[in-house]
Amino acid sequence: MAYAAPIFFLDVRYVIELILLVFALIIQGVALVHAITQRADAFPAIGTLPKGGWIAILAVCMVLTLLGFGPISLFGLVGIAAGLIYLLDVRVGLRDLHDGKGFW
Repeated sequence: MAYAAPIFFLDVRYVIELILLVFALIIQGVALVHAITQRADAFPAIGTLPKGGWIAILAVCMVLTLLGFGPISLFGLVGIAAGLIYLLDVRVGLRDLHDGKGFW
């Protein structure tokens, strides 16, 4: 009897999805914490969504990722994209606006 896939493929898929879930939650969590700790008047100064908009987007995506949709679902992928856009674009703009120094 020949098998099309190894018997343990479900275990491998589970581990890969768990790693992706942890990665997604770290990205979204760091972006959410950073958005919460920034000044509200800095967001319009760099020409992006207001602080409340970013917090809402990141929080909703993080909750949907946690509720079982997972990192491979549409909501998980949108959440990862939103977190990465915030971290790679908005965070850099906010850092440059202040003074370019600091831990964040």
